Amino acid sequence: MSDAIKHECGVALIRLRKPLDYYKEKYGTPLYGLNKLYLLMEKQHNRGQDGAGVGVVKLGLSSRAHFMNRQRSNSPQAISEIFQQIGSKISELKKLNPELFDNTEWLKKNAQFVGEIMMGHLRYGTHGKNELDSCHPFIINDQSALRSLQMCGNFNLTNIEELGSFNEELSDRPDTAIVLERMSAHLDSEIERVHDSLKNLDISRTELNQKIGEEVNFHNILKNATAEFDGGYNMVGMSGTGVAFVLRDARGIRPSYYFANDELVVAASERTALQTAFHIPLSEIKELTPGCALIIDQRGNYGEFECQPKKEKTSCSFERIYFSRGSDVDIYNERKMLGNYLTEQVVNEINHDFKNTVFSFIPNTAEVAFYGLIKGGEDVLNEWKMKAIREPKAVESDERVQEILRRR
Repeated sequence: MSDAIKHECGVALIRLRKPLDYYKEKYGTPLYGLNKLYLLMEKQHNRGQDGAGVGVVKLGLSSRAHFMNRQRSNSPQAISEIFQQIGSKISELKKLNPELFDNTEWLKKNAQFVGEIMMGHLRYGTHGKNELDSCHPFIINDQSALRSLQMCGNFNLTNIEELGSFNEELSDRPDTAIVLERMSAHLDSEIERVHDSLKNLDISRTELNQKIGEEVNFHNILKNATAEFDGGYNMVGMSGTGVAFVLRDARGIRPSYYFANDELVVAASERTALQTAFHIPLSEIKELTPGCALIIDQRGNYGEFECQPKKEKTSCSFERIYFSRGSDVDIYNERKMLGNYLTEQVVNEINHDFKNTVFSFIPNTAEVAFYGLIKGGEDVLNEWKMKAIREPKAVESDERVQEILRRR
């Protein structure tokens, strides 16, 4: 079981679709997105205690401004530590520049983690030790907006050694670093393709890079990259040019959900985290189609795009049985039904001796299945009571009837 647990992590993505001033006016703070990311990660804390990480991309900054940042921690209270550090830096900035703090453009330029695209990751270690360098998100080429990528994920690829051109010297690289390198290679190829089609335009290098960034097709990149992947994955990424994506395997092994309105697009590993963090009805949350990518472009437009043909769905049973929060209505009902299915086997094992049997459960996440088992046991016991009461001996004695009815 310990191996299976370590196949699961949690991811979160928030893409704000309005200027920061909008959130300041409506919600009273330009930190609305950051606050929601914290909440979304805390509500998925069950998915990882080995470490956590946060990343941000800022849109529309000058070419010299730093557009991408990351904060990671492998401490026992990683989420709290990360957001305390981020909050302390913002508070210090406000203390030093109180007259500028309400200027959202100034704040975006000067506060590291104020931006329009944010991701979060909760880690259960799948590779090596729980070192800081193994915590997501991972970044590549963060000095070039055009070629930069930041990624995190919940995945287990069976052919990771092939993807990483495996050798002994590089055997200690985290799986995510290998995946990011492959993604980066396909991004570079796509950039070269677009560059070749635009290189004869009479424009400056800055204008050319901007135009390339606008025309790079992330659907092509993700489709080509995932053709080499074998296994289950729910990956989140964002580019320095302002494109964000969520990518799911063709069999739907790893869970992935998203919600969108005119204010934001948000994605997470668990549906109930989205529901409670944003106070939205279950009916408005969508499951990302297996084999597809949710791609959000630089203008905030979004859509699902098929990257690999959908296959027979084989969702991770461990996810449903143990890992996800039981507050999701479907998972609650499935776990309860699972316990009910165990009734016949358990009753036979105790030889129908309810009188001398104590029922309990372990671990805590088995509680809902336990309810189902108890309900099944009660149904079996009630059938026995009905038969026992009809026996002639029961009719002749009130004490016998009371004894039968008291049986639990």
